[in-house]
Parts: sequence; structure tokens; C-alpha cells
Amino acid sequence: MTQTTDSPLIAPAPRRKAEPRIHRAWTVAAVAFVTIIGAAAFRSLPGLLIDPLHSEFHWSRGTIGAAVSVNLALYGLTAPFAAALMDRFGIRKVVAVALTVIALGSGLTVFMHHAWQLVLYWGLLVGLGSGSMALAFAATVTNRWFTERRGLVTGILTAASASGQLIFLPLLSWMVEAHGWRPAAVTVTLAALAVVPFVWLLLRDHPADVGLAPYGASAFVPKPTPVTGAARRTLAVLVKAARTGPFWLLAGTFAICGASTNGLVQTHFVPAAHDHGMPVTAAAGLLAVIGVFDVAGTIFSGWLTDRFESRRLLATYYALRGISLLFLPMLLAPAVHPPMVFFIVFYGLDWVATVPPTIALCRQHYGDDSAIVFGWVLASHQVGAAVIAFLGGVARDVFGSYDVVWYASGALCAAAALMALVIRRRGPGTEPLAV
Repeated sequence: MTQTTDSPLIAPAPRRKAEPRIHRAWTVAAVAFVTIIGAAAFRSLPGLLIDPLHSEFHWSRGTIGAAVSVNLALYGLTAPFAAALMDRFGIRKVVAVALTVIALGSGLTVFMHHAWQLVLYWGLLVGLGSGSMALAFAATVTNRWFTERRGLVTGILTAASASGQLIFLPLLSWMVEAHGWRPAAVTVTLAALAVVPFVWLLLRDHPADVGLAPYGASAFVPKPTPVTGAARRTLAVLVKAARTGPFWLLAGTFAICGASTNGLVQTHFVPAAHDHGMPVTAAAGLLAVIGVFDVAGTIFSGWLTDRFESRRLLATYYALRGISLLFLPMLLAPAVHPPMVFFIVFYGLDWVATVPPTIALCRQHYGDDSAIVFGWVLASHQVGAAVIAFLGGVARDVFGSYDVVWYASGALCAAAALMALVIRRRGPGTEPLAV
């Protein structure tokens, strides 16, 4: 008699390709870098639009600042949902749609005549599209494709937005000065559209799609099953993360980060320098120099994040940023002088150096949900930026200068440094918090 056993069918393991000489993860990172650069064109434009729109349409700076605030807020609030949508539909589809929405919103501003249209086109459409291209995108790519060099890759992808500023800001400022703001808006549209083919042809959602393990992994990692209910999952992660202390400390510090960079310097530095007699092209050139040193500072911060405690790095970055902002009102002048150049270099090195250690802390505390948690932390960053973008314009209308905003931001950075040190430290063997 022959004995038979009922055994379940076992699906064959995915076939793993031989490791290439240059891991595909670096190609994906390069495509992500170029994509973020193309989308970064829109980030160079708001500060250049304030004076031209004020002159042409006679809108107050507070009104224009309100549209920028909607843009900045949606940039952050969309990010956690975009991270969940990438888990559901894939990185490539979400990013391609986001770039198209950015192009649509920027292109429509050319035909606007009313302030509500600025809020709708630049605030809503560009805000939604850019939010899907936010740093949660960089965090998702890094988490999926790398197990080693995560801090370095995070720094490189974060620096892409600064590189985009470096590339587009001088060109856009020249266009605004020589030909008006409309050709600059069209340039943003074309830059976003130009990147779409690269995303569709070269970007891949997961290493398993090409039969590879993540860079630095010792074993093949199967592609996760698409997660349905993206909105529900995003909100569930927020609710659970909000019950933990590290989330609120990270969100608070990153809100101050956004207030002191995107909301203040990126939006109001050019008009503030122009108030002191500096030509717009010169002020825009200084912002571009910030972009040069931002690239170096962010990549170096990623390298440091792989080697040193992230909490102490954050505290150092915020303290140095706050000190530099307190000196800025004394440095603004009609011409560029050595102390101003020193500020630009110093501030540039610190601009988004906070991102790699913040992402690392999210990963340490929240594990597999860290990209979505970081998306919510990034939302706080953009809410902080939106508040200061609006209040900065209002302060300029009320007080006739930006000085009070510079000093307030410096004080907030000091508070952020203290908050960073309070974040609970996790040992290397401790499990991430369950969210």
C-alpha cells in the first residue's frame, strides 16, 4: 500500500538576478534626483512673484502670501497620503500624475486675472502636485531600494530640491526682470512635463520588479502586496503615531524648520533684500548660492546621520540656524558684502540638513510605517512654512519691514534645538513603536 500525503502547493520563489556591477538602486536614485530637480522649479518662483503680482494686479502682499501659504500647506498635507498611494499604485504612476498636475497649475496661472485664481492654480493644483513629489517620495525610494547608505542617499535626494533651486532661480529671476512673470511660469510648466518620460521609462517601484535585492541586503525581499485603503491607512497611522511623544517632538521641530526656510527665507528674502535697495537679480543670485551650499550641507548631513546620533545633530543644526537669523536684519544692504556672503554660505549648509536625521528618527521609532509618519511630520513642516509665509507678508504690510519676523524665527529655532534633545533615545536592539 502506498501512503500519500496532502501537501499544499508552494509557489516558487521569485527568480533573483545576479547582482549587476552597478546596483539598479543607484539608477533609481538618479532618476528620483532628476525628478525632484524638475519639480523644484516651482519652489524657486513664489519669492519672485510677490513684487510683480503686486505691481500688475495691485494685490496686497498678504493676499499673495495667502496663496503661497495654501501651496505650502498642501505640499505638506498631501505628502502622507501620497506615500500611502505609492504603496497602493506604485511610485511611478503617482509621480507621473503629480508632475502633470504641477504643469497644469503653473500653466493656468498665465491666464489669471483675479486673486482667487492664484489661490486655485498656484495654491491648490501646484500644492497638490508638489505634495506628491515631497520628501516622502525620497523616503519611500530610500526605504525600498536601500538597506545600506540610507542616510547618504536621503541627503542626496534632499539636496535635489536645492539643486533645482540652483538651476532655475537665476534663470527665472532673469526672466521675471526682462520679460515678466508669465514666461517664468511657462518654464516651470515645461520643466515638470520634461521629467515625466524619465519617470515612466526608468523609475521602478521595488527591487523585486527587476529581480534584485535592495542595495546592501543579504537576501531577496519580495514585493509587498499593494495596500488598499490608502486614505484610511494614512489616517490610522497618524492616529496611532499621535499617541507617542517622539511624533509630536519631530512634528514641532520640523514645523519650525519649515517656518525658518521655505516660509521665511525662500518666500520673503528676495523682497526683503529689495526693500534695502538690492536688485532682484542679485538677491535671487544669493538664494541660488544658498542652493549650492545646501547640496553640500545636506549630503554631508546624510553622511553624519549614518555615523552619529540624530537627536544631537538636529539640536546643533537648529541652534546654528537660529543664531544666523538673528544677525540677518543687520546684514541686509543695497549691495552684496562679505558678511552677507558669510551668512549665505553658513545658512546654505544648514538649510535642509535637518532632513536626513529627521527621516532616520522616524525610521528608528516607526519602522515600516516610517515613510507615512514622515509624511505627517513633513505636513507640519509645510504648515509652519505656510503660517510664516502669510504672516511675513502681513508683517511687511503692517510694519514696513521684515525685521520682527527674522527675530521671531531665530527664537523659534532655539526652541526647536531644545525639543530635539528631548526626543527619546532608542537603543539598537529596541523594536520600533507599533503604529
